[in-house]
Amino acid sequence: MKRILICGANGLLGQRLALILSTQTEYEVLNTSHHRSFVFDDRLLDYTQLDITRKGDVKSLVSSFQPTTIINAAAATNVDWCETHREEAWRVNVVGVENLIEAARKVGAKLIHLSTDYVFDGKSGPYTEEDRPNPISYYGKSKLAAENALRMADIPFSIIRTIVVYGQGINIKQNFPLWVLKSLQEGKQIRCAVDQISNPTHVGDLALAVVRVFEMNREGFYHVCGSERLSRYEFAMHVAEVFGLDGSLITQVHSAELQQSALRPLVTGFITLRAESELGLKGMNTREGLTLMKRELQTAGKP
Repeated sequence: MKRILICGANGLLGQRLALILSTQTEYEVLNTSHHRSFVFDDRLLDYTQLDITRKGDVKSLVSSFQPTTIINAAAATNVDWCETHREEAWRVNVVGVENLIEAARKVGAKLIHLSTDYVFDGKSGPYTEEDRPNPISYYGKSKLAAENALRMADIPFSIIRTIVVYGQGINIKQNFPLWVLKSLQEGKQIRCAVDQISNPTHVGDLALAVVRVFEMNREGFYHVCGSERLSRYEFAMHVAEVFGLDGSLITQVHSAELQQSALRPLVTGFITLRAESELGLKGMNTREGLTLMKRELQTAGKP
């Protein structure tokens, strides 16, 4: 039987993977995160606490569970926080991955790792898997360092890069459309960058990509994102339209006016031909993804 270890199972993507893989009786799945409890404690899903930055704990758990595949959905993803908390960001985004690599090597496991468009500088997007990374934020640099650790590791691996992941989850940190939604519902005026352009990705598409990479035993790099390329301002306007809220509360600004701690790659986006041809994936457009998120919020009893 294939054994799957999910790291970061309490996050947005981790929750989706836990639910999808729990329905597959041919797999034994162990969900982990650094939290003491699991968001699905009311379900019969196996869970244990694991901090991937603790080398001894990672080694011990992997040795006892003997996974055939490790899915790493754990990361420090707050770009501005990473810029000002560099040591902690490096520990999670790089040392944690190095710990997983070492443990995976000892049991012969494959590692599927999630990365980001922030490994690029945003000067010549959209990008293919072969384009040369050049991160301009500390978050991007830490994620590229993790990619490089995997490139040099003598274990089977896949790296799935993605962009602006959004969707509904339990006790998740607020992703971009959820922040827009909450702000507009409260009648707050918000400012959104007109010069940050990329392909927002619904978490359902990303989870499907991870599962396909696992089930089809694919290796190497895959770019996975939504099918529509647009600015953060346009994305916010789509949120207002889909949820029937007041778009006049949204002001378009340039990134420099937001005075964010970390630089953003302004124009990214991915060319996803490899994921389409090898994994059979085609990401949702923004309206489709937001409409699905709206249904999921309604199902969860959220306005």
